[in-house]
Amino acid sequence: MARPRTLPDSAVLGSVRQLLAAGGDKAVSFGTVGRATGLAPSTLAQRYGSVAAMRAAAMQDGWQVLSEATAATIDAAAGKGPQGLLKALDAVAGEAGLLLAGSTGEAARARAADWRRMVETALALRRGSGEKAREGAAILFAAWQGQALWGGDGFRLKDAAKRLG
Repeated sequence: MARPRTLPDSAVLGSVRQLLAAGGDKAVSFGTVGRATGLAPSTLAQRYGSVAAMRAAAMQDGWQVLSEATAATIDAAAGKGPQGLLKALDAVAGEAGLLLAGSTGEAARARAADWRRMVETALALRRGSGEKAREGAAILFAAWQGQALWGGDGFRLKDAAKRLG
């Protein structure tokens, strides 16, 4: 089977993120990405320069994809309350843990903070106005991400939202 001559960056970078999720940094090389995408390793080296640059590009692209999907989900969940919004966001935020773990550079940390602010703002708008709504949104966001990271056996986000008022 012939190798594809071209493949968009989004497809290549998505493959890089899949490899990172499956095996960590050591799973990503020009060879492994080449096998996953069908592109020659030399093509990848020419396109990205280094494996580190390819990983960084994959993370930046991942944040862009996540931010766009989050904005669309927030718009689609306009009539829902905070719990409904977080439930809707569960479907698009699956890759957030990988992106957060890979947020070692200043630009990646800034993208992570922007995403957090986007979600917290949407939560705060659903909780009311003022400082109490913003604080409650920050707590809900932290609980939601903690539940996603550690699992939520016995913990219900819905109950936490009720306790916050």
